[in-house]
Amino acid sequence: MRPFIYGERNGIYIIDLEQTQRALDKACEFIRKAASERRNIVFVGTKKQAADIIEEEAKRCGVHYVNRRWLGGMLTNFETIRLRINRLKELEEMRDTGEFYRRPKKEVAVLNRELTKLEKSLGGLKNMRGKPDILFIIDQKREEIAVAEAQKIGLTLVGIIDTNCNPDGIHYIIPGNDDSIRSIKLITGALADSILEGKQGSGQGAPEEERSNDQNQPKSLVSVAVADEFAGDKPEEQ
Repeated sequence: MRPFIYGERNGIYIIDLEQTQRALDKACEFIRKAASERRNIVFVGTKKQAADIIEEEAKRCGVHYVNRRWLGGMLTNFETIRLRINRLKELEEMRDTGEFYRRPKKEVAVLNRELTKLEKSLGGLKNMRGKPDILFIIDQKREEIAVAEAQKIGLTLVGIIDTNCNPDGIHYIIPGNDDSIRSIKLITGALADSILEGKQGSGQGAPEEERSNDQNQPKSLVSVAVADEFAGDKPEEQ
């Protein structure tokens, strides 16, 4: 990640925000085009700082997501995952039709636990038809299994890549602090807006009421007031 580092301050690497802006613009253009072609896009971010943002932005722009735990084989053994998704839908139907409540209490408790577990791991994928085409990831090191599986089957990878990561194999690198809620929300929100634009088939952006960020959000990453939000990791962790 050395080419993306502006300098060092107080023992912390500072990411070059101008490069981040250019990389984000490039990634947004790619995502916009992919959305217009109705390609399957999945947001992946299971770390605490990213989980809620990933779910919120994925739902807002209508894409699939994984925000709790990446199950090994989600891509390389998709047929098995599809069976679990079908089971999740079956349990949801049983719950919605009242079938749950016509069973013994112990069995209901077991089924509820199974439903909760499946919802956490697969709830964001249950409406996906076929394998994904593009993965957007937050924290390459944490999501190394997802990255490895995506690379194995030839998916396109877009990611927020911090200074302690190796960007090899990531097709659209967005240099950024993957521990900062502010930077995660800003970048993920920009990609979500691009998906909405692609789906709408226009370059006018998402409707104002659908945008995730308020009117005071800076229009450019370079104009973010506090550079530490995008700083990166300490040198010794590189």
